[in-house]
Amino acid sequence: MTINELREKRNNAWNAAKAFLDSHRTEKGTLTAEDDATYTRMEQDIADLGKEIARLERQEALDAELSKPVNTPLTSKPASIASSNTKTGRASDAYKAGMLTALRSNFKQISNVLQEGVDADGGYLVPDEYDHRLVDVLTEENILRKLGHKITTSGEHKINIAATKPAAAWIEEGGALSFGDATFDQILLDAHKLHVAIKVTEELLYDNAFNLESYIIDMFGKALANAEEDAFLNGSGVGQPLGLFAATGGGTAAISTASLTADDVIKLVYALKRPYRKNAKFIMNDQTIASIRQLKDNNGAYMWQPSLVAGEPDKLLGYDVYTSPFCPAGKIAFGDYSYYNIGDRGTRSFKQLTELFAGNGMIGYVAKERVDGKLILPEAVQILTITGSAKAAKA
Repeated sequence: MTINELREKRNNAWNAAKAFLDSHRTEKGTLTAEDDATYTRMEQDIADLGKEIARLERQEALDAELSKPVNTPLTSKPASIASSNTKTGRASDAYKAGMLTALRSNFKQISNVLQEGVDADGGYLVPDEYDHRLVDVLTEENILRKLGHKITTSGEHKINIAATKPAAAWIEEGGALSFGDATFDQILLDAHKLHVAIKVTEELLYDNAFNLESYIIDMFGKALANAEEDAFLNGSGVGQPLGLFAATGGGTAAISTASLTADDVIKLVYALKRPYRKNAKFIMNDQTIASIRQLKDNNGAYMWQPSLVAGEPDKLLGYDVYTSPFCPAGKIAFGDYSYYNIGDRGTRSFKQLTELFAGNGMIGYVAKERVDGKLILPEAVQILTITGSAKAAKA
């Protein structure tokens, strides 16, 4: 007997049991002992049918499970499991692809996903991955970004500096206490706009073999890094960062010499207070290094110590030496550059120049950022100035 037949039989038995109950009730609404026994047997038959149906259903399910093949062949490409931390916004793959499509199409094909990154000037904020790669280029090309202290600001950033500190004083027993005032100054990090523009021919833009993405990031990154490093070292503080070598607000002018000697370098090191010396480094240009490499100590040994590991800086008197083409001629800085604070405002953005180069068959793009930089403690960096030509010291 099939499951459906058993189900139909159980349904009929249940209807018969209900009809028997309705027709055999006494005037009191109850059943006699004989009728009660008969109704009980009818209920038991219905329960037995239910058990048999459940048994057959389990048997049918087990047969279906055992009839499945042991290994199911793959009929399509394996699908990757979606990550629980799917990237969104400017970090998403869709935003990156939309930006690259916009660049290649002269911003004629604008995906809706890019509307999330529209800035106030009509440009498009670069994807997070682009921004990080730009920062990597800036860090690689810009020594002050390596050595300085970087801050991300959302507005004018105030840094509190202890101007005066209380001093201890000896007093007689029962004498009056003297009180000193601790005062504080403030250094403000603002945001100065820096931009770089490039022109790309339409042939290169539409050539799929040309890696437009890497080209733009590399060119923008190097140009921004060079402009930043120049400002971080020589900036006037007006419309640009305030540089380390600025006459006012830069490092402390420690030594001035007509011709560089070994003793001058030693004096520069010890002009810097001891707490700053543990993280101190030299910054100078290549011409100054050429002079310093000729200097010898009193034992006739060269003071210059070439690096023994590729990628590591050379050393002078045990301290790292960094070179920059933007370091002024005849200047040497020695100090702890973590006290040079670099404030990055927001993120970098791209903008298209629609008509400017249309007649030349070229397309222009602009990258821009807002940044400021200041040395918050002038005593943390000491400056040596060479007023004449350098000469080697005698042994």
